Amino acid sequence: MKRIPLILLGLGLLWACHHPDIEYVDFDTFHVTSTKCTDVIMQDGSLNPDILFLEDDDEPDTKVAKTSGVEIARNLIGTMNSNTLVHIAGTYKGHDVDGSPLTLSGKILLPQKGEIKNMILVSHFTIGSNPECPSEAFPLEGILAAKGYAVVIADYIGFGVTKDRIHPYMHVKSTARAVVDMGLAVKPYLEHIGRKPLSDKVILFGYSQGGSTTVGVMRMIQEECWDTLPIKKVYAGAGPYDLASTYDVSVEEDLTGIPCAIPMIVQGVNYGENLGLEMQDFFKPNLLANYKEWINSKNFTVQQINRFIGAKSLRDIMTDEGRDKRNPKTAKLYRSLMFNSVLDFTPKAPMFMFHSREDKTVPFINSVKAETYFKGQNVTYDFGNYGAHGAGFVRFLFTVNKEL
Repeated sequence: MKRIPLILLGLGLLWACHHPDIEYVDFDTFHVTSTKCTDVIMQDGSLNPDILFLEDDDEPDTKVAKTSGVEIARNLIGTMNSNTLVHIAGTYKGHDVDGSPLTLSGKILLPQKGEIKNMILVSHFTIGSNPECPSEAFPLEGILAAKGYAVVIADYIGFGVTKDRIHPYMHVKSTARAVVDMGLAVKPYLEHIGRKPLSDKVILFGYSQGGSTTVGVMRMIQEECWDTLPIKKVYAGAGPYDLASTYDVSVEEDLTGIPCAIPMIVQGVNYGENLGLEMQDFFKPNLLANYKEWINSKNFTVQQINRFIGAKSLRDIMTDEGRDKRNPKTAKLYRSLMFNSVLDFTPKAPMFMFHSREDKTVPFINSVKAETYFKGQNVTYDFGNYGAHGAGFVRFLFTVNKEL
């Protein structure tokens, strides 16, 4: 595809954002594909209706979450650098599950005016449809940009420009790699366009799937690129940090709070680890016949997929063999679930971990395991009765917002 001349791209952005001081242009590491400007708070005082909230079957209308979201936005007013945010979607050089080169996509959100304090690398929560991916949507986490931060959100493999691929759900290495690669690409881009953060230290943020990924991102940065992306602080909320324990609890209770996560995990880890397992050994007939359309088409949201599956009992979703980790094929998957735990390193930066004890989507055992593993290290916790998974996310974001 023929690229738009840089000067035309810059002029288009200047017109769209009415911001003559900065020319947003293409750069070697991060290639701009689209730009727009949006307000966080509308003229009538309401929250921008395009902002994407986490879906929760326990709160199907997300009324609680959206009401709390407005509270967060109003809390931002007194400390906003800019109510208007610049959305810059683009592509960068990343890696496939096997480590080979792969072009990936994501979005940068910046305040339209003012200095940039830090870059925040966000690992997004579980989504089902491609229109929900960061490069296409207005993620709720993006409102933190209004306080003077560069919020950087990768789509992950399987969304955005790679939407035709399987998403390696909960395969921590490839998902964390997508986030780290984008951070490495965006850092010189921000300097190139004159929006270099005042501090080289980055902040990591993630909830649910993103909570586990964020901890994986921290581990990867410590092992590979601390000098380039030194970490200021990590904020991880309600993550499935220990997939094996999540499996054990779900099988024992014969219950999952997020039915779509079962096929997503089995398929995603199988794909990411190249296990060669057959889904017919794990999925009941209805799911087996339809999971490719429901999940891999990227046409349906989490709530829609959950309704298609129509059950929360693992006995109705998985085969008897798939629920028995003594079965050789299931044991192979289980070992990979253990391998994809992120509770296996020592944090070099302070970390804050959050979870609602009432969360039925991500079992609270994950945070119990995390607190036990990180005991005596530079980690603080906020575990309380904060409602369902979606309400917990907004409470988590509200808490982080007050600290930033």
